[in-house]
Amino acid sequence: MFRDEALVEVTAGKGGDGAVSFRTEKFVPKGGPDGGDGGRGGDVILVASDRVTSLLSVARSPRYRAKNGRPGGPRLCTGESGASVRVEVPIGTLVYDSERGNRLADLTEEGQELVVAKGGRHGKGNSRFKSSVRQEPRYATKGTEGEHRELRLELKLFADVGLVGLPNAGKSTFLSVVTKAKPKVADYPFTTLDPQVGIASVSDYQSLVIADLPGLVEGAAQGVGLGHRFLKHVERCRVLLHLVDCSPDGVSDPLEAFQSISKELEEYSSLLAGKTLVIAGSKVEGPEAEDAAKALEEATGRPVLRFSSHTHQGLPELLRRLHQLVTESRERGE
Repeated sequence: MFRDEALVEVTAGKGGDGAVSFRTEKFVPKGGPDGGDGGRGGDVILVASDRVTSLLSVARSPRYRAKNGRPGGPRLCTGESGASVRVEVPIGTLVYDSERGNRLADLTEEGQELVVAKGGRHGKGNSRFKSSVRQEPRYATKGTEGEHRELRLELKLFADVGLVGLPNAGKSTFLSVVTKAKPKVADYPFTTLDPQVGIASVSDYQSLVIADLPGLVEGAAQGVGLGHRFLKHVERCRVLLHLVDCSPDGVSDPLEAFQSISKELEEYSSLLAGKTLVIAGSKVEGPEAEDAAKALEEATGRPVLRFSSHTHQGLPELLRRLHQLVTESRERGE
């Protein structure tokens, strides 16, 4: 299962109290103050990790509490600091403060960390308050409470290539063939309700991260259907692969299908409309499909790569072209 949003509650640990203590030794009946400081409260830290690809596990355990610091002890012993809690989230997670609505961070790199709840400060032992005029302070300070926050996490997938197209354009089948991902595949629209990510091997040393995203419908830019849930993931892809069903059994005219998706991308964001786009005719397995792909090419004035996920014809050429464009995008720093 996949989850791209989660609400979590985080509570940092309380700082340990300082100690009130006096040194007691043989022949020293009135030793000076030796109360130690308390330990610092533990933090709650979000860590971007490529080991997780969904917010599902975070959403299932939405409350995180760090340990409290231990109180100080005699003989200037400092209390042990509370253990911090480290929560792994997928790379590409946006972190928002639920109450205020402001964005705290965008975790875009492996290992990037964000302290979302800071542990309480330690209390000071009475030894801290000894002075020339106060030889026997009989008080210490208490540790402060740790921060508490409610967060909203939102995942925007990172991928080299994002698959777009109308429902049933062949995206899930394509992904299952060129990668080891196992998306649900069936002969009806909206098979893919959640993003699926796989890694395609282009050569012995080259690969592509490809995301199969839910199919678009007219009005998606306004939130119709899967709407914004789909489009937000497209923003992070370097290259878009627009699959158009060119088979005689396709439910939509190829040109109309292409124009429909292009319109939704443009209306949602000029950033999406300006991304590098590859048009590929899917299910091209006979003369009629070839003619449809050629007609689409002439109508758009853009090259249309042909392939068949069933016969694998055209797939190596398509992957090499995608890898070339992704490499160029990286070199431009996009």
